[in-house]
Amino acid sequence: MKVAEVMTRDVSVCGERDSLSRAARIMWENDCGCVPVVNADGKAIGILTDRDVCMAAYMQGLPLHAIQAESAMARAVVSCSSDDDVTIAEELMRQNKIHRLPVIAKDGKLAGILSLNDLALEAERQRRAGGEDVTAREISETLSTISQPRPHVLAQLEFGPEAGEREFVPSPPPKRGTWRK
Repeated sequence: MKVAEVMTRDVSVCGERDSLSRAARIMWENDCGCVPVVNADGKAIGILTDRDVCMAAYMQGLPLHAIQAESAMARAVVSCSSDDDVTIAEELMRQNKIHRLPVIAKDGKLAGILSLNDLALEAERQRRAGGEDVTAREISETLSTISQPRPHVLAQLEFGPEAGEREFVPSPPPKRGTWRK
C-alpha cells in the first residue's frame, strides 16, 4: 500500500516567522498535534509539535505570541514521498521515534502528512474488510518503538535582560513508571 492512499492531504501550515500562538491555534482548530513549517515556495523547512510549542514557552519564558515558529521548530525534517510504500514510512517513524511524517511531492512541496493515527485507522478499516496491507502487528511495533524514551540532553538557556540574565538548566524528565510527589 502506498502512502498516498492513507495520508492526510488537507494540511494547515505556518511560516517560520509566524508566532507560536498561530501554530497553537492551527493545532486546536484542526485537532492535530503538529504543524509543518513551510517557506514562501511551500517547501517544508521544519515541523512544530504541540510539545515544541509548550517547551518553547517554558524554556524562553515568553508568551506564545512573542515567539516565532523558527525558534521552536525541528529543522531536521524526516519525510517520505506519496509514492513510498507504507512499510517504508513505518520504518522511518520507528528509526526516528516520530508520530508523523510530512509527505513531500516530487516538486519538493508539502503534499500531506502521514501520522501513526492514519496508519492505525487504516489497519482497523482493513481488519473490518478482511484485508491485511497494514497489520495491527506493524502498528504495534511502530508505536512501541516510538514510545521508548529518547536520550535526554540537558539544555542551557539564557533568558533576556528582562529576566535578569539568569541561566536556566531544566532537570531531566522522570523515568517512566515513577511519580514525582
